[in-house]
Amino acid sequence: MNIDSDMIHVEVVYALPHEQRVINLVVKSDLTVEEIINKSGLLEMYPEIDLTKNKVGVFSRNVKLDATVRDRDRIEIYRPLIADPKEIRRKRAEQAKAQANNK
Repeated sequence: MNIDSDMIHVEVVYALPHEQRVINLVVKSDLTVEEIINKSGLLEMYPEIDLTKNKVGVFSRNVKLDATVRDRDRIEIYRPLIADPKEIRRKRAEQAKAQANNK
């Protein structure tokens, strides 16, 4: 068996409001999401990442840290939400209604 057939290409991504960090790696195909994130170096670059709190996903689909990935997958580390999206939409709707009434 060829050693290269045991390896896959993956990306690990962490996005901040004004910066996106993309790390490309070639790793063994049996590594877990957590092991790949550790290999990426992102935890050292961004100490605020806490894998016990931050959710992770593959192509916008939440996955567990013990999940495995396929060749060319994109592992994403998500930041915690600072506001509830439903609450934000409700406030925008109220503001739009108030503006419409003032015209």
